[in-house]
Amino acid sequence: MALDPPTMLTITIALAAAAALYLAMEWRSVRQPSLLFWSSGFATIAVGSTLALLRGSGLLLVGIWFANGLLVVAHWLFLLGVARFTQTRLSRAWYLMFVGWAGLLLLPEDPSWSKLMLAANSLLVAVLMFRAGLLLRPHGKSLTVGAVQLRYVLLAHGTFYFAKALSAGIPGTVIDLTAFRGEIIQISLVEGAMAIMLIALSMTGTERYRRETRIARLAARDPLTGLYNRRALDVQAPRLLSTASAARPGAALLIDIDNFKPVNDLYGHSAGDRLLVSLSEMIRAVLPEGALAARLGGDEFIMLLGGASQAQVLSLGEQLRERFQQFAAQAFPTAEAVTLSIGASLFVRPPASLAALIEQGDAALYESKRGGRDSLRLADPAPEGQAPVA
Repeated sequence: MALDPPTMLTITIALAAAAALYLAMEWRSVRQPSLLFWSSGFATIAVGSTLALLRGSGLLLVGIWFANGLLVVAHWLFLLGVARFTQTRLSRAWYLMFVGWAGLLLLPEDPSWSKLMLAANSLLVAVLMFRAGLLLRPHGKSLTVGAVQLRYVLLAHGTFYFAKALSAGIPGTVIDLTAFRGEIIQISLVEGAMAIMLIALSMTGTERYRRETRIARLAARDPLTGLYNRRALDVQAPRLLSTASAARPGAALLIDIDNFKPVNDLYGHSAGDRLLVSLSEMIRAVLPEGALAARLGGDEFIMLLGGASQAQVLSLGEQLRERFQQFAAQAFPTAEAVTLSIGASLFVRPPASLAALIEQGDAALYESKRGGRDSLRLADPAPEGQAPVA
């Protein structure tokens, strides 16, 4: 089969329709707005390419002007999808860029008409793709693998259309949109089919990678407080614990809410949830850089510190305890004060396991509870190398 313009347009229609359907199915399962915009863009390309076939029947207004206008609309939808993906608000100018397109109807029907139409159409597509690529540039953190791939595909696609616009100004270049004549038109049809495949794959991979990353992050987090859960702590803790030494002792603080049940009984479980969330926010506020915090379950939390002296541990614990006591007394007054009991364990070499470290902290926490609650107790030195306590 010869790859003449009608054949290439037919291939483009099939590829764009398949991409639109696939992205629409992805959108139905995850409801990400960017997928819907991208699906609409490919559907628009399929419609525009179908209309482009009509120019062979003499329907030039529909087959050239309207078909090329839909190509611009499709890339504008791609830009909107990228904007939703990056959570960026586009200026109103991007919504008014089609106003000048109607002016192309006033172009004189002479040999320069096809060149001017191709140049204008190509520049609009190039600008849209460059803008989409810039929206995907890194902001503070590296882009995901899928987003990086999509960025380069869009920039390459925009560069091709920019070069296509420049080629229209080269003297002697043959461009006849009516009859699909001209080498640049032949190349553009091939590039369009290839770009559809690459852009569709990149868009799908971008959303899928972000979705999988989000799922993995949610699986590692406590759904109420957003802190690590116990399983995630088991994964993250060994790296921090392994750095313990006499010069940089580590510490674990086990935190438990005193008289938590009366809050639920008096104010309802939503109040208890608010109390847990507030405590998690306080823990984040005082958590040193590089430290870890997790919710072990119920109203029990843990903080793992690296390079912390005994004085720093005592100061941090007291600061947290006082903040919480003040908040709870104002928000949820009860017959018995809602406070914190904290058990701390210091170590100068890596402990045998996280479970062993938690057990030592539990012992100190129990002493705090038994001693009247609302206090911080340090665990006694252990054979595996906890720092001595004065």
